[in-house]
Amino acid sequence: MAEEYFDVLDENGNQTGKTKLRSEVHRDGDWHRSVHIWILNEKGDVLLQRRCPTKDSNPNMLDISCAGHLTAGDDSLTGAVRELKEELDLDVRPEELKYIDTFRVSKHYTESFFNQEFQDMYVLCTSKTIDEMRFQKSEISEIMFVPYKKFKDMVASRQPDLLIHDGEMKALFKLFDPIYA
Repeated sequence: MAEEYFDVLDENGNQTGKTKLRSEVHRDGDWHRSVHIWILNEKGDVLLQRRCPTKDSNPNMLDISCAGHLTAGDDSLTGAVRELKEELDLDVRPEELKYIDTFRVSKHYTESFFNQEFQDMYVLCTSKTIDEMRFQKSEISEIMFVPYKKFKDMVASRQPDLLIHDGEMKALFKLFDPIYA
């Protein structure tokens, strides 16, 4: 599989006009954009994925329902729709996604892997069940719906195998606590 090209952004999230290979962007610590899609079902259960053991960052950890980098030339919404199809085999119309906010995140994983992203957060409410989703086995080892209150407890206790995205989780709770808490 050919390595993807990313649009390189400046520290304010503006396009620089440059593109680079994914590996070069992470090696050099260039700013780039990703999408994070939180999926909830009709009961308010939150879909979590367990990252594949071969992932270059955070292997075997529970994480956001669906996430991915934007390929060079993609806009955020197009990238979100594409990632949902690739990772979970979900066909979603752009208007089904609700944009929440963008988070600026910088994390140094290793000497040669530095991730600086503008993460566009979306929410998707769905009636699909786990049985109606087929996950991408090269990216994900399992998916599960977790009841909303249990998910909040997992976040509050900072469960060791759950990746914590403080800003996004705070936004999610602000949005859904009035309905499900």
